[in-house]
Amino acid sequence: MPHSRNAKKRLRQNLKRRARNRSVKHAIKTQIKKALAAYKAGDLEALRKETSLAFKRLDRAACKRIVHPNYAARKKAQLSQLLVRLERSLAAQTPG
Repeated sequence: MPHSRNAKKRLRQNLKRRARNRSVKHAIKTQIKKALAAYKAGDLEALRKETSLAFKRLDRAACKRIVHPNYAARKKAQLSQLLVRLERSLAAQTPG
């Protein structure tokens, strides 16, 4: 337990920041799971929407250093790959 006023204040700040960072990380992971569910369902429009929201949350978290920028870039690349894969599979299925 902290003794000095400075240490007590740092503890309060750290608890607030930890709660905020955890909620942001949870939101990112939830958004990625929604995008994966849309991919598995084969719903292209839903995947585009969920991917866009995931990109937005990843970019904002990386900018604020809540997540590492390389993590954000990697997840964005993986989601983009899913989007392209679904677009190609749907294009191959439709005759034309």
